[in-house]
Amino acid sequence: MNVSVVQGHLSRSPEERILPSGDRLVSLEVSVRRPNQSTESVPVAWPDAPKNVTILEPGTEVLVLGRVRRRFFRAGGFTQSRTEVVAESVVPVRHPKKVQALLDKAAARLSE
Repeated sequence: MNVSVVQGHLSRSPEERILPSGDRLVSLEVSVRRPNQSTESVPVAWPDAPKNVTILEPGTEVLVLGRVRRRFFRAGGFTQSRTEVVAESVVPVRHPKKVQALLDKAAARLSE
């Protein structure tokens, strides 16, 4: 089972890219602060994200539902890797009904 739920603040504006395949990908960086610990930065890749995601601003608190993936790529002649969350849904926390629906979806996945 690979289910990830991340809640935190966007540390930068969403970045949209068009991949060589023609697919659209939005990259987010979510900062998660846990009590009595340092802030962690979680990279999020969101394929086929809605067009309006780019209006989210740094500092916006979001909830992400997705899965963890480690991908490998070549850069500068070396093989490198990156662990990231591949988002299925991202909702601003200021929308409580959407947050609850996303949490219900995550709970359903966990009980499958």
